[in-house]
Amino acid sequence: MFLVDGMLIDTGPQCLEKEIISFYKEHSNMIQLVALTHSHEDHSGTAPWIQKNLDIPIYVHPKGIQVCKKNSPYPKYRQATWGSRKEFNPLPLESKIKSVNEEWEVIYTPGHADDHVAFYHEQTGRLFSGDLFVSTNPKVIMCSESIPVIMNSIRKLLTYDFKSMYCSHAGYFKDGKSKLERKLEYLEYIYSEVEKMHRKGHSIVEIHKSLFPKVYSIVEFSNAEWDSIHIVSSIISEVDKKSFR
Repeated sequence: MFLVDGMLIDTGPQCLEKEIISFYKEHSNMIQLVALTHSHEDHSGTAPWIQKNLDIPIYVHPKGIQVCKKNSPYPKYRQATWGSRKEFNPLPLESKIKSVNEEWEVIYTPGHADDHVAFYHEQTGRLFSGDLFVSTNPKVIMCSESIPVIMNSIRKLLTYDFKSMYCSHAGYFKDGKSKLERKLEYLEYIYSEVEKMHRKGHSIVEIHKSLFPKVYSIVEFSNAEWDSIHIVSSIISEVDKKSFR
């Protein structure tokens, strides 16, 4: 979560609500609105408390509104990790959002989530990228994610003249654009390798074992909602679609 010019970007998870509420109370006169990069529970967990206690508007992409209106609409392991987020009623983001003194472009960047957005301030070159970056070389993704869609969203962001990048998990990067460029290069390499092996007739399992031989603990913990194989399958799905166009 970040507070910039009266706009709180994301709200952190419910499991840290006690600590975060202390921050809200201390800075309540500075927080004028909330803008969510997406509806995932680690980004929207304390939004219900804000709506009940601070009486300020909370915005999310239109595709996330119904998710936010549900009580903990995600698996039990994620509730154990991030807490049980209660329902709340956000407003829909439009193409721009106004903080106290600044206007921000709302850039639709799906792939990690269907309702994912980034916030860009042209005059200062600041970009709040949500979960689009996180790491340069991702090894696991959720089954709901799509590597080709993430790649397209990164390409979209790279058309903007931003400098600093604020990632919800990895923090601040002065050279944010180069970080995203490096991630795109890695994903393009993985895409190329998957496509090459797929066209040679290798199965998803064979490609997965070749490119991602390490088994990560999160696979078992999440009942395979997080897994390297989702990287491979999302790319193969796109390759097959292209073959039939």
